[in-house]
Amino acid sequence: MDFKKQAIKTSVVACIIDSHDRVLLTRRCIEPFCSQWVMPGGKIDHGEPILAALHREVREEIGIEVHVDGLIDVYEHVNLGSQQDHFVILYYRVSPVTFDLAPNGSECTEAVWFSKDQLSALSMPPGCCHILGKVFPDLALQSAAHLEIVTEDEIPGEGLLPSTTEPR
Repeated sequence: MDFKKQAIKTSVVACIIDSHDRVLLTRRCIEPFCSQWVMPGGKIDHGEPILAALHREVREEIGIEVHVDGLIDVYEHVNLGSQQDHFVILYYRVSPVTFDLAPNGSECTEAVWFSKDQLSALSMPPGCCHILGKVFPDLALQSAAHLEIVTEDEIPGEGLLPSTTEPR
């Protein structure tokens, strides 16, 4: 009998926004989300600091350097793909430091700057839509309709765990 331990995969993604408020998206050429427009990023290697992983993934996928401005949000995909993977993804807002785009061809085939007005016409995964909705609150994205509804004053998962203290 083959027992495979399931693990949560922790990833980092760069929401790269330039001085003209354009977003850099890549056309993914591997699963999950093959052929959709996504932000560059990937898994954090064991022992690798989070921001080092973010810089490495951006360099590997599109060949540019970035400056990290801050964490936007955390998003998770549960039971994704044929392996039923569970991803927890940290999305960071970053600014480009260099601009010579060089998509690596093994993870993405294109890297394109999009204005806010162009985003709603693109095929993007739910996490990407969620983050762009945070960055551009007035933007209506079709894929966002498939997201779990969470009220603004609710922290996802809060109240679902038992209390850590016993009532007296």
